[in-house]
Amino acid sequence: MELKPAATRLRARNTHRLIRSRHPTVDPFAAVSPPEDRDALADLESWTNDRIENDLRRRIVLPADEVATRANASIVNAAFCHPHPAGGRFTSGRLGGWYAGLELRTAHAEVAFHWWQEFEEVGRTAGRVEARQYLADFDAAFHDVRDRRRYAALYHPTSYAKSQKVGNRLRAEGSNGIAYDSVRDPGHDCLVAFRPKLVRNVRQGAHFQYAWRGGPVPEIRRLRA
Repeated sequence: MELKPAATRLRARNTHRLIRSRHPTVDPFAAVSPPEDRDALADLESWTNDRIENDLRRRIVLPADEVATRANASIVNAAFCHPHPAGGRFTSGRLGGWYAGLELRTAHAEVAFHWWQEFEEVGRTAGRVEARQYLADFDAAFHDVRDRRRYAALYHPTSYAKSQKVGNRLRAEGSNGIAYDSVRDPGHDCLVAFRPKLVRNVRQGAHFQYAWRGGPVPEIRRLRA
């Protein structure tokens, strides 16, 4: 039986996405620009980086009118053009989406689970990851599958086969995205946006370090700027 979730108007401010950073973030504009201009300047700098620009142009699979162009646009577009090869819960390995938790604790739980899985795949029981928080706002209709009883097939803890199929179908039908219950932090909401231009007011937040010492739950520490 084909799942046909209803669309719900979702107004969410300050949603949280955590993106792994290989090195602590350093703001080259901190000494020469006012705070309100730094996101735009950092985004401009990233688009003048030939490697980043050329790589995005090669991989872009979005219509030109869907590509994000506001502050931190390169961060947003990369979420769509550089998905995990296995895909996400509702997106494929070809075309990603902007996943976010409506609460910071939920975003922490989601990324910690997946990064621990990567450690397990290579036989590690300890390690560290650093990540930058990105805040974003949404005001659009999302397909709502937060009723876990009704949509139980979409909440398998490790297999995304059925949920990706539903997500790909909804996206092909013009869906903006999906609102769903967090699998790693049950009772708390997540969303995935299928259109970059719906990801609004994107700005950098805190920088965090996750440290695993033999178990799946990391110690999470906020790093100083």
